[in-house]
Amino acid sequence: MGCMYKANGLYSRMTVGAVLLAAGAGSRLGGRPKSLLELGGVPLIMRQLVALSGAGVDEVVVVLGHHAQAIEAAIGSFPITLVHNPAPDDGQASSVRLGLQALSPRVDAVMVALADQPMIDAQDITALISAFRKRGDKAMVVPRVQGADGSTAPGNPVIFDAALREQWLAGSANLTCRNWREANPERVSWLETGNQHYRMDIDTPEDLARFEQLTGHRLVWPQALAGAAA
Repeated sequence: MGCMYKANGLYSRMTVGAVLLAAGAGSRLGGRPKSLLELGGVPLIMRQLVALSGAGVDEVVVVLGHHAQAIEAAIGSFPITLVHNPAPDDGQASSVRLGLQALSPRVDAVMVALADQPMIDAQDITALISAFRKRGDKAMVVPRVQGADGSTAPGNPVIFDAALREQWLAGSANLTCRNWREANPERVSWLETGNQHYRMDIDTPEDLARFEQLTGHRLVWPQALAGAAA
């Protein structure tokens, strides 16, 4: 559907591409693909794809690695580009770079999202895109979430000017998202928010229990993975 941004008093079309990361081994969850955990019967990765689509994101590249066959079977019907990371254990930056390479050159902005965030919805994505439109001369927008104790922490997804993609792909293999943000704080615009959706992701059994305690909802494995372990 595309997104609109205001330029010189008129609304122009802004093309947004997203890289959705789903290459992890899930080693702390019994070696199972955490993106296939289900909330309300829907896999987390599918919920992410629905959220991105609902917010008007133009194209999505999903980066797979471990468990690629199982994840691809769950999302193969979506109009997305699938990329396989042959060395997913090299770290998240390697998956980000593969995703950036696979995006078309026409995008104006790039979002990097995680496939294991249970609560992200289209409104959350839309809020991030809106903050990007209002970023001024900054190059990246990152949600910064305030906790109940008053502390703040960065969240996900993040969105940045497509010009950064070219810089990153031409530079160091580790020059992506977090490393760039920490090296260039003056070019980051923070989306200050109390929305905990941006901070929730699932890595451990404790995260599963905490999610249920905080939300009243339970994440469950699909039947085929319920008894699986590494």
